[in-house]
Amino acid sequence: MSSRSILGTIKRLVAILLAIAIVLAAGILIGQAPAIFGVEEDPEASITFEDQEGNGTVVAVDEVTLSDGGFVVLTDDDGEELAVSAYLGEGTHESVTVEQDEEGPELLGSLTATVHQDTTNDETFAYDETDGEEDHPYLADGFPVSDTATVTSEDDDDPMLDSFAVESVDAPATATTNETITVVAEIENPTDLEIQQPVEFRIDGELVEQQTLDLEPGESQEASAQIDTRSLDSGERTVGVYTAGDGALETVDLEFHTDPSVDVVDADDDSVTANVAIPAEGFVAVYDNETDDRLGTSEQLETGDHENVTVEFDENATVEDDDELRAALYEGDPADPDAATTIEHDDEPVETTFTLEDVADELEADDEDDDENDDDDSETGDDSDDDGTDGDDDE
Repeated sequence: MSSRSILGTIKRLVAILLAIAIVLAAGILIGQAPAIFGVEEDPEASITFEDQEGNGTVVAVDEVTLSDGGFVVLTDDDGEELAVSAYLGEGTHESVTVEQDEEGPELLGSLTATVHQDTTNDETFAYDETDGEEDHPYLADGFPVSDTATVTSEDDDDPMLDSFAVESVDAPATATTNETITVVAEIENPTDLEIQQPVEFRIDGELVEQQTLDLEPGESQEASAQIDTRSLDSGERTVGVYTAGDGALETVDLEFHTDPSVDVVDADDDSVTANVAIPAEGFVAVYDNETDDRLGTSEQLETGDHENVTVEFDENATVEDDDELRAALYEGDPADPDAATTIEHDDEPVETTFTLEDVADELEADDEDDDENDDDDSETGDDSDDDGTDGDDDE
């Protein structure tokens, strides 16, 4: 074979190897698209942000849905962060308000609203202070979930667009998760016209009550709302009162009204029944305490007290009477238990261990006590009612 033929063959082999390398590199790059943004693809979110008029201090995002909770972040055309919403729990939120940061730029012009995760699980936005390492954006098809809208300034010459002013907000500094708190706001009409306008009460951006006030020029009036805390998670909650162009905030530190607990009240080889006090949305999970295999989970539980919560064992689970089991509380979605967080109290997991045998013995002992009490009541009743002649012998 001539040296020219050998050289041609070598060139063809090199070209083929280069082509293969380019294809592999492209595949790796495409596969790492989510990693470029620093987040996983599994969490899901959506957002709707419509064009609107504003006064530069408050912007309303029409709807946000988050699978794991998080925040809405407003940025301008240059990608500069302008404002961040209060923490939003998982689920769908409507009319989410985002307020101007103190001494920050006005919320006007072309704005982009992006949905961010709460990867630190502390309900505090940490994207900037961690240089983008935490609280990354949610992704859809490898790109941040966002929507862009134009916020135009209201016409100050139109008196009908003038807003009531929120002079003050009074809310309790602390409360528990099983009471009703009163929030009182002082609302003033600073205009020269009589105006009718709605006043909104929100908890962490969620609308909980709306009232309509009719105020004369310069008139002030108190607006109050009774807010049931039983559906709220414990922790620091933000109470906001808003008019068309103004608003004010207060914080309430909510404490769970009792110690978190899970108490097994019945069990057999098919299921476990428990009474539960849970301080956040979550569920009960039952494990084999020796193997740490999860045997089943309850349905989603709201914050609060629940009686007779049932945990059905998985079809392939086998439980013996003397197997040591563990029932524990988790914050999260029972449909994705691996992503849930263990609920703790005094730095210890809220859980209890038991066996089917122990539960059966306790139930049997309770039944015997009830029977003895019934017998005692019956005997006492017979003595007092003997022939119906008690107290008549001396007559």
